[in-house]
Amino acid sequence: MKGIKLNFINHSNDINNSSIVIFSKNSAMVFDELAIAWKVIENCGIGEHHPLNYDLNVHVSAGDSYGNYTPELLAQNGQQFEMIKNTSGDVLQLSGQPTMISTEIEIANNLPRGSISGNVYRSGSLYASTQNIVPSHKAVFSFKPTIWIGVVSQITEGEVINSAIMSKINTEISLLGISSADIVMTGGGSGSSSTPFTFSLQNVQMA
Repeated sequence: MKGIKLNFINHSNDINNSSIVIFSKNSAMVFDELAIAWKVIENCGIGEHHPLNYDLNVHVSAGDSYGNYTPELLAQNGQQFEMIKNTSGDVLQLSGQPTMISTEIEIANNLPRGSISGNVYRSGSLYASTQNIVPSHKAVFSFKPTIWIGVVSQITEGEVINSAIMSKINTEISLLGISSADIVMTGGGSGSSSTPFTFSLQNVQMA
């Protein structure tokens, strides 16, 4: 499945060289799980643009308690993966069992001992992660075709976004049915003339 071509454009009045974070929320979680900074755009000056690709496919990987990480495996909705121990060590494989809900992806810890992490990647970057999955438990992932975007400072791509930052980001952009679009940032400035940053889709091409 091909990806959605996105192009971030800075048409703001930002004078602080702010960073832009893009992330997703795991809708399978019933509580507020902290999100991962999927993409962080830095040093994108006024008038500059930054191309992005949002792959429609995702990959999964798992990390074990020994600090090992499995190869990334292509994952489809409805598939369950399991971490098992075989003669070579800890291995992540397709379990052959479907998920309870067809829009979800599961990573189960079927090791005899030791917790694991379940990780989802999109476009080569960490997209979501669940830590400390103990034996006989699993991580469940489900994503709407949306991204969240906001202005931040001091954040690193691939790391957890703390709750204080997440609470300030309220722009959700739907990518449903889109093949390409510009994400245009406006607002900012200094003094009494400053306005909040806003993000809008422009030049939208439907799939």
